[in-house]
Amino acid sequence: MSNRILVLYGSYRSDRMGIRLAQFLVDGLRGKGQEVELIDAQAVGLPMLDRMYKEYKPGEAPAAMAELAAKIRAADGFVFVTGEYNWGMQPGLKNLTDHFLEEWFWRPAAIASYSAGRLSGARAATAWHGTLSEMGMVVVSSTLAVGPIGQALSAEGKPTGDSGDALAQAFPRFADDLLWWVEAGREQRARKAPPY
Repeated sequence: MSNRILVLYGSYRSDRMGIRLAQFLVDGLRGKGQEVELIDAQAVGLPMLDRMYKEYKPGEAPAAMAELAAKIRAADGFVFVTGEYNWGMQPGLKNLTDHFLEEWFWRPAAIASYSAGRLSGARAATAWHGTLSEMGMVVVSSTLAVGPIGQALSAEGKPTGDSGDALAQAFPRFADDLLWWVEAGREQRARKAPPY
């Protein structure tokens, strides 16, 4: 059975390298028979957070926000692709994520991080773990950490060199972990309504 997975990416930089990792993940999950959509924060173009989606009266939220809320609610799971900026989260991805709350509840999320350096965005991934948990998602234990991003993936998101080989070897476990929790969550939601 195909699952609906959203891959969320948040860089606004003109020379974005992380889009390579996002594309790799989209392609890899599709290769496992999943229904996958890339949600690019820059393309969605939400404003800096003033009001959350739930704070608008029905029908008054900006169209892009309402459309994304529906996609989040319909998804079975999420992959957050995060760069690391000065030991922290990418502001574009955090801003997109913070516009919603209940829409995220009771689904699993996986984290894939990257950086231009050798630490591969690991500090941003650690920060995201607590944030996603607070927002009602179950964060799977498997992560991907890619760096240096420019040497690990081609412009088309294809693995290159030793770093790319390591990514390709790590991806199946990452995907299988996420998909196990996606299926478990979907079955549980069908069996019993969430408690809130």
